[in-house]
Amino acid sequence: MSALAAGPLHGYAVIKEVSRLSDDTVRLAAGTLYAALDRLTDEGLVEVDREETVDGRLRRYYRLTGPGASTLAAEAEQMRRDARIVLQRLRRTGPAGAPRLA
Repeated sequence: MSALAAGPLHGYAVIKEVSRLSDDTVRLAAGTLYAALDRLTDEGLVEVDREETVDGRLRRYYRLTGPGASTLAAEAEQMRRDARIVLQRLRRTGPAGAPRLA
């Protein structure tokens, strides 16, 4: 969903944006992406923005819905809280055999 946070994208552009956002550590297969988009659409978190034909092929653009943007924001906030807890614990105890974080 974070790939769609900046605006509507078609499937291949979502794949490229996920790769870019993850510094090429996440590589989505087309089948995985479209299964996820179908699920997110069924859940009302993503919807089809528009369709166009490019070089004889249908290109479908997806966008976040209001509930999708709210869900993404809530997930990002939860990740921020989780990261804060981990950093606090590492500052207090540090991992075994490693120096504590400053």
